Amino acid sequence: MKAKYALRAMCALARAEGGRLPADSAYAPRHGRLQARAIAEHSGAPGKFLESILVDLREAGFIDSRRGQKGGHALARPADQIMVGDLIRAIDGPLAPVRCASVSAYQPCADCPDPDACSLRSLMREARDALSSVLDRRSLRELALAPDFGAAALGPASLDATFLPVTTLAYGGDRA
Repeated sequence: MKAKYALRAMCALARAEGGRLPADSAYAPRHGRLQARAIAEHSGAPGKFLESILVDLREAGFIDSRRGQKGGHALARPADQIMVGDLIRAIDGPLAPVRCASVSAYQPCADCPDPDACSLRSLMREARDALSSVLDRRSLRELALAPDFGAAALGPASLDATFLPVTTLAYGGDRA
Protein backbone atom coordinates (compact mmCIF):
# COMPACT_ATOMS: atom_id res chain seq x y z
CA MET A 1 0.00 0.00 0.00
CA LYS A 2 2.90 2.37 0.66
CA ALA A 3 4.12 1.99 -2.93
CA LYS A 4 0.63 2.77 -4.27
CA TYR A 5 0.57 6.14 -2.50
CA ALA A 6 4.21 6.78 -3.42
CA LEU A 7 3.34 6.22 -7.08
CA ARG A 8 0.32 8.52 -6.82
CA ALA A 9 2.45 11.21 -5.16
CA MET A 10 5.14 10.88 -7.82
CA CYS A 11 2.48 11.10 -10.55
CA ALA A 12 1.18 14.33 -9.00
CA LEU A 13 4.73 15.71 -9.11
CA ALA A 14 5.16 14.53 -12.71
CA ARG A 15 1.90 16.22 -13.72
CA ALA A 16 2.99 19.41 -11.95
CA GLU A 17 6.31 19.29 -13.79
CA GLY A 18 4.45 19.02 -17.08
CA GLY A 19 1.95 21.77 -16.23
CA ARG A 20 -0.95 19.33 -16.08
CA LEU A 21 -2.41 20.33 -12.72
CA PRO A 22 -5.11 23.01 -12.55
CA ALA A 23 -3.39 26.42 -12.25
CA ASP A 24 -6.39 28.00 -10.54
CA SER A 25 -6.35 25.52 -7.66
CA ALA A 26 -5.30 26.59 -4.18
CA TYR A 27 -2.92 23.66 -4.46
CA ALA A 28 -1.31 24.68 -7.74
CA PRO A 29 2.47 24.33 -8.03
CA ARG A 30 4.45 27.31 -6.73
CA HIS A 31 7.89 28.03 -8.12
CA GLY A 32 7.82 24.63 -9.84
CA ARG A 33 7.20 22.79 -6.55
CA LEU A 34 4.24 21.22 -4.82
CA GLN A 35 3.69 21.45 -1.10
CA ALA A 36 2.85 18.26 0.78
CA ARG A 37 -0.81 19.22 1.21
CA ALA A 38 -1.11 19.73 -2.56
CA ILE A 39 0.45 16.33 -3.22
CA ALA A 40 -1.98 14.79 -0.72
CA GLU A 41 -4.89 16.52 -2.47
CA HIS A 42 -3.85 15.41 -5.96
CA SER A 43 -2.81 11.89 -4.96
CA GLY A 44 -5.51 10.98 -2.45
CA ALA A 45 -2.82 10.02 0.06
CA PRO A 46 -3.44 10.54 3.79
CA GLY A 47 -1.35 13.51 5.00
CA LYS A 48 0.73 11.96 7.79
CA PHE A 49 1.35 8.79 5.79
CA LEU A 50 2.39 10.90 2.83
CA GLU A 51 4.96 12.79 4.92
CA SER A 52 6.86 9.54 5.62
CA ILE A 53 6.60 8.53 1.98
CA LEU A 54 8.04 11.87 0.86
CA VAL A 55 10.99 11.37 3.23
CA ASP A 56 11.60 7.90 1.72
CA LEU A 57 11.38 9.29 -1.82
CA ARG A 58 13.80 12.10 -0.99
CA GLU A 59 16.28 9.72 0.67
CA ALA A 60 16.08 7.43 -2.38
CA GLY A 61 16.92 10.38 -4.65
CA PHE A 62 13.59 10.58 -6.50
CA ILE A 63 12.49 13.98 -5.23
CA ASP A 64 14.10 17.24 -4.21
CA SER A 65 12.56 18.92 -1.17
CA ARG A 66 13.05 22.46 0.08
CA ARG A 67 11.72 24.33 3.07
CA GLY A 68 10.57 27.92 3.18
CA GLN A 69 8.37 30.23 1.19
CA LYS A 70 9.66 28.89 -2.14
CA GLY A 71 9.74 25.39 -0.74
CA GLY A 72 7.95 22.24 -1.62
CA HIS A 73 8.70 19.04 -3.49
CA ALA A 74 9.71 18.42 -7.11
CA LEU A 75 11.06 15.51 -9.09
CA ALA A 76 14.84 15.18 -8.80
CA ARG A 77 15.07 14.14 -12.45
CA PRO A 78 12.69 14.08 -15.43
CA ALA A 79 9.69 11.75 -15.12
CA ASP A 80 10.67 9.83 -18.27
CA GLN A 81 13.94 8.82 -16.55
CA ILE A 82 12.22 7.32 -13.48
CA MET A 83 11.03 3.74 -13.86
CA VAL A 84 8.03 2.46 -11.91
CA GLY A 85 9.92 -0.69 -10.86
CA ASP A 86 12.68 1.40 -9.28
CA LEU A 87 10.13 3.41 -7.30
CA ILE A 88 8.42 0.29 -6.00
CA ARG A 89 11.73 -1.29 -5.00
CA ALA A 90 12.78 1.88 -3.16
CA ILE A 91 9.55 2.02 -1.16
CA ASP A 92 8.46 -1.62 -0.70
CA GLY A 93 11.68 -3.53 -1.33
CA PRO A 94 12.31 -6.36 -3.79
CA LEU A 95 9.68 -7.34 -6.35
CA ALA A 96 10.18 -11.06 -5.75
CA PRO A 97 7.31 -12.74 -3.89
CA VAL A 98 9.81 -14.72 -1.75
CA ARG A 99 13.38 -13.87 -0.68
CA CYS A 100 14.92 -16.90 -2.35
CA ALA A 101 13.74 -15.57 -5.73
CA SER A 102 15.04 -12.05 -5.20
CA VAL A 103 17.89 -10.60 -7.27
CA SER A 104 18.72 -7.79 -4.85
CA ALA A 105 17.87 -9.36 -1.47
CA TYR A 106 18.42 -13.10 -1.97
CA GLN A 107 18.16 -15.27 1.13
CA PRO A 108 17.93 -19.05 0.87
CA CYS A 109 15.04 -20.76 2.60
CA ALA A 110 16.16 -22.44 5.82
CA ASP A 111 14.20 -25.59 5.02
CA CYS A 112 15.32 -25.95 1.38
CA PRO A 113 18.07 -28.55 0.82
CA ASP A 114 18.91 -27.44 -2.75
CA PRO A 115 17.79 -23.95 -3.88
CA ASP A 116 19.10 -24.52 -7.41
CA ALA A 117 16.80 -27.52 -7.87
CA CYS A 118 13.77 -26.05 -6.07
CA SER A 119 10.73 -25.88 -8.37
CA LEU A 120 8.96 -23.37 -6.11
CA ARG A 121 11.95 -20.99 -6.30
CA SER A 122 12.02 -21.43 -10.06
CA LEU A 123 8.33 -20.53 -10.31
CA MET A 124 8.77 -17.49 -8.06
CA ARG A 125 11.76 -16.30 -10.10
CA GLU A 126 9.63 -16.56 -13.23
CA ALA A 127 6.90 -14.50 -11.54
CA ARG A 128 9.48 -11.92 -10.41
CA ASP A 129 10.88 -11.68 -13.95
CA ALA A 130 7.41 -11.17 -15.43
CA LEU A 131 6.58 -8.42 -12.96
CA SER A 132 9.96 -6.80 -13.45
CA SER A 133 9.64 -6.86 -17.23
CA VAL A 134 6.46 -4.79 -16.98
CA LEU A 135 7.41 -2.38 -14.20
CA ASP A 136 10.96 -1.73 -15.40
CA ARG A 137 9.74 -0.69 -18.87
CA ARG A 138 7.13 1.79 -17.70
CA SER A 139 8.32 5.29 -16.87
CA LEU A 140 6.71 7.55 -14.32
CA ARG A 141 5.79 9.88 -17.19
CA GLU A 142 3.85 7.15 -18.97
CA LEU A 143 2.05 6.20 -15.78
CA ALA A 144 1.26 9.79 -14.80
CA LEU A 145 -0.19 10.64 -18.19
CA ALA A 146 -2.14 7.43 -18.76
CA PRO A 147 -5.80 8.36 -19.34
CA ASP A 148 -7.13 6.00 -16.67
CA PHE A 149 -4.49 6.42 -13.95
CA GLY A 150 -6.10 6.90 -10.55
CA ALA A 151 -9.17 8.56 -12.02
CA ALA A 152 -11.37 7.49 -9.12
CA ALA A 153 -8.99 8.81 -6.46
CA LEU A 154 -7.73 11.86 -8.29
CA GLY A 155 -10.93 13.19 -9.77
CA PRO A 156 -11.41 14.63 -13.25
CA ALA A 157 -9.94 18.06 -12.44
CA SER A 158 -6.42 16.72 -12.05
CA LEU A 159 -6.37 14.83 -15.33
CA ASP A 160 -5.42 16.50 -18.59
CA ALA A 161 -7.00 15.94 -21.99
CA THR A 162 -3.60 15.49 -23.63
CA PHE A 163 -2.12 12.09 -22.93
CA LEU A 164 1.08 10.33 -23.81
CA PRO A 165 0.48 7.05 -25.64
CA VAL A 166 1.08 4.15 -23.30
CA THR A 167 3.80 1.78 -24.48
CA THR A 168 2.59 -1.65 -25.51
CA LEU A 169 4.24 -4.21 -23.29
CA ALA A 170 5.14 -7.72 -24.43
CA TYR A 171 3.94 -10.32 -21.96
CA GLY A 172 5.30 -13.51 -23.50
CA GLY A 173 2.65 -16.06 -24.30
CA ASP A 174 -1.10 -15.67 -24.80
CA ARG A 175 -2.97 -13.41 -22.42
CA ALA A 176 -6.69 -13.11 -22.32
